[in-house]
This record gives sequence, structure tokens and C-alpha cells, in this order.
Amino acid sequence: MARYTDSVCKLCRREGQKLFLKGERCYADKCAVTRRAYAPGQHGQGRKKTSEYGLQLRAKQTAKRYYGVLESQFLKYYEMATKKEGKTGDELLILLERRLDNIVYRLGWASSRAEARQLVVHGHFTVNGGRVDIPSFLVKPGDVVSIKDKSRKSDKFKSVLEANASRPVPKWLDVNRETLEGKILALPTREEIDLAVDETLIVELYSK
Repeated sequence: MARYTDSVCKLCRREGQKLFLKGERCYADKCAVTRRAYAPGQHGQGRKKTSEYGLQLRAKQTAKRYYGVLESQFLKYYEMATKKEGKTGDELLILLERRLDNIVYRLGWASSRAEARQLVVHGHFTVNGGRVDIPSFLVKPGDVVSIKDKSRKSDKFKSVLEANASRPVPKWLDVNRETLEGKILALPTREEIDLAVDETLIVELYSK
């Protein structure tokens, strides 16, 4: 599957906000958005008028890049969201939050969603006791996500867990740092999702 391989810091600068794509660097003074808070490229600092379509596109690109999914995947989540009873924009973000790679990142078991995705693919986690190696696997309330016994003994996990020990965990998740288990207590509400994007613009874009 195709993946973006250029500098991820450019993506944050293009969207004008931190998307937390590079782990610890995003929390340090070296963050590209902090140092150069303008779009990349020779015309990045110039003033540009943004059309209605441009605002909608930027909202979609921001959400897509934040969760690290491709266009086809994002469209699939949107179509799933339209079939749910709540607001389509809210349901879209909730679906993205339910991805296993996002859960691993939210629990503090990876420094970025890209790292979480790689760890999931390598089979380091279980859901309700069964091994799951699909990053897009959607968890549900009551599910228990764990780090495999063999994996938790590795130096890699020890360093990642230590680096992210102080990172706050969302209220809709519960993590036991002793047993290295995380439980999904409930689905997140829009207010509990810390993504600065107007999801109604995404709905407007796809509704055309």
C-alpha cells in the first residue's frame, strides 16, 4: 500500500498546526510548526485567499493526515459515518479514533500513530486475548487491548513506555501501566477528540 515518504513536518506546516506525526519531536522546541509557522515552499509566507472549497479541502487533509490514512480509506470511513444515526462529522472522527493504531497511540504505547501502526502490523498487541495485526481494526466499548508478553520485555517497548509515561490518556480509555492493558470504557464524544478541525467542512466537501 502506498505511503507518504517525504518529511512529515511539511504536512504539519501545510495545515498550520501540530498533527503529532513525529513523536517526541512534536513536543520539543525543534517542532517545525513552532520554528516555522507557515506553509512550506517558496510561496509559503505569502498571503493567499482561501476559497470555500479550499477550506473544505484543508479540513479533510488535516483529518486524513492526523490519523495517517489514505484517501480511499478516509472515504470509506465517511461512507460508514453517513449510515450512523448521529452527526456525520462526529461519527467520522469517532470511527477514526476507534482504529487500533490510534488506540495504541492514545494509550501511550507508541510515540506517534505511524509507530503505532508499525507495531500493530508486527503483531505486538492482542484484543480480548487474540492477536490482531490490522491497524484499521475497530475496537468497541468493553474491548481490552494488551501488549503481548514477549513484546513487553523488549528494550524497544521499555523505552517507548518510559518516554510516554506522563502523556495523558483520554477519559474514554483506561490503562493499567502495571499489567500493560488498556480498556475501552466508551466511545469518545466530539468534545473528547483533540483535533482542531471543523468536521462539517469535510461533510460539505463530500456532499457535493
